[in-house]
Amino acid sequence: MSFVIAEPEAVAAGAAELARIRTSISAAAAAAAGPTTAAAAAGFDEVSTAAASVFNTYGAMYQDLSAQAAAFHDQFVHTLSAGATSYQSAEATAQAQLLNAINAPALALWDRPLIGNGANGGPGQNGGDGGLLWGNGGSGGNGDATHPGGGNGGNAGLIGDGGRGGNGYSPTAGSGQNGGAGGAGGNGGWLFGSGGAAGNGGAGSMGAGAGGLGGSGGHGGNAGLWGNGGAGGHGSAGGEGANAPNGSGGNGGAGGAGGNGGLLSGDGGVGGDGGSGGTGGSTGTSAAPGGNGGTGGSGGDGGWLFGTGGDAGDGGSGGTGGSDFLGGGVVAGADGGAGGAGGRAGNAGLWGSGGTGGNGGKGGTGGGASGSIGDPGTAGGAGGTGGTAGGGGNGGWFYGNGGAGGNGGGGGAGAQGADTNSVGGPGGAGGLAGSGGNGGAAGLIGTGGTGGAGGGGGAGGQGGFGPNSPSFGGFGGDGAAGGHGGHGGWLYGAAGGGGSGGNGGAGGASGGGGPSNVSGGAGGDGGAGGNAGLIGGGGNGGNGGTGGTGGFTGVGGVGGSGGTGGRLSGTPGSTGTNG
Repeated sequence: MSFVIAEPEAVAAGAAELARIRTSISAAAAAAAGPTTAAAAAGFDEVSTAAASVFNTYGAMYQDLSAQAAAFHDQFVHTLSAGATSYQSAEATAQAQLLNAINAPALALWDRPLIGNGANGGPGQNGGDGGLLWGNGGSGGNGDATHPGGGNGGNAGLIGDGGRGGNGYSPTAGSGQNGGAGGAGGNGGWLFGSGGAAGNGGAGSMGAGAGGLGGSGGHGGNAGLWGNGGAGGHGSAGGEGANAPNGSGGNGGAGGAGGNGGLLSGDGGVGGDGGSGGTGGSTGTSAAPGGNGGTGGSGGDGGWLFGTGGDAGDGGSGGTGGSDFLGGGVVAGADGGAGGAGGRAGNAGLWGSGGTGGNGGKGGTGGGASGSIGDPGTAGGAGGTGGTAGGGGNGGWFYGNGGAGGNGGGGGAGAQGADTNSVGGPGGAGGLAGSGGNGGAAGLIGTGGTGGAGGGGGAGGQGGFGPNSPSFGGFGGDGAAGGHGGHGGWLYGAAGGGGSGGNGGAGGASGGGGPSNVSGGAGGDGGAGGNAGLIGGGGNGGNGGTGGTGGFTGVGGVGGSGGTGGRLSGTPGSTGTNG
């Protein structure tokens, strides 16, 4: 019996090359058709005419032969392509039969194959697990109206990556439903493979009252021994509040945490960002506050032996407060929502750097106010508080730098008071800022992380205009303190510097755009510098924030103290400048 060995890819490539040659020959024959089949006689005598006829006859015969050769070439190319397809089909059939024979006992015992990828899940359903020996997990299905939450990604077996989590369902506008949560990513293989990325949450919907909540992001999949953790899913925005009673904006969904890196080696997954809060509604007789921003997801930890900690997700911004656009001077504008806190960064294991902390979300802007003829104006809404930042991850126990802390979220701006022909409404106060995150500490050898800057206070809103009495603007929001610097390595390494304090917000102008008659916000204090270990310089303290401008300038923040130098060698850090 003869045995034939063929490589289907090579046969298919040869057929494609022959097709290109056929195209080139056909183009050359077409170019030669005119000059060789329609040659003009050199003169009007019989000899010239006969010679031209002979040349044209030979040219026509050549074109006939070329057409027959092209037809044969075309048939040969089709036959060769069909042969390549037959080889591929035979190989696939043999492989499928062999794979089915191998997987049959495992499916009967554990309802899971030995080799092969897991199936993708339907709407809102989990993805199938990969083969016990080899195979990636299937992706989770995206959510729908019947199954709002996204399905989880399937897990890998010994070798393979985890499947991706499905995204949460975003309901249709007008339903007021909450967004579906994102599915978790599948875990990577026990021996080798990365965790799957998580799905994002679905957006909340506007309804007849309060807006729906934004869906939270899923948790990233963890790795086994070797591999990176999967990224956490992002939280989604909350729904807008309706212009109806209790029409507050929906809160944003939280970001999902990143997965952990492999036990021996691998980086932690990044955390997902939080969703923004929805805008508050207004009925004309009431105004509703904006929704709060979602918190950022934590970063995953790096591998126990080698690996960097994952960066954390940022907090979502707060929603804008509802406006009293038809209040007739009776109802004040609503407050803006608070910004979400930033996530905590992942830590390294034995060798590696910590991740960066998430930034805090900005506070929402206050809602505007209105007034009516002869009535005092109402106050503008206050700005929302900024979110607190997340801390940086710690460096590896043996070697690695600490991660930087995130920056605090700024306070939201206050809204303008109502204008009337009587007494203008006061402006809304600026929101307080969120503090910066602390820098991560180093282990035995490494530099400490820098503290994050504090957020700036929100500006106060301008007072409303009224001829009978000047109105006051809103007070400026206070700036927040900077984060502390991380400590240097126990044996060797400089400490991290403290973060700067946030500046205070400006006081709002008085009614009609006159000079401010209220104080600006206080500046935030600078963060303290980290301390060194045995050898290394101490971290410098952060500078204090400046006070906000206004009728009275806000008090400046105090500079942070410098960290101590190494016990054997090292200079102490300098104290930060006062604001």
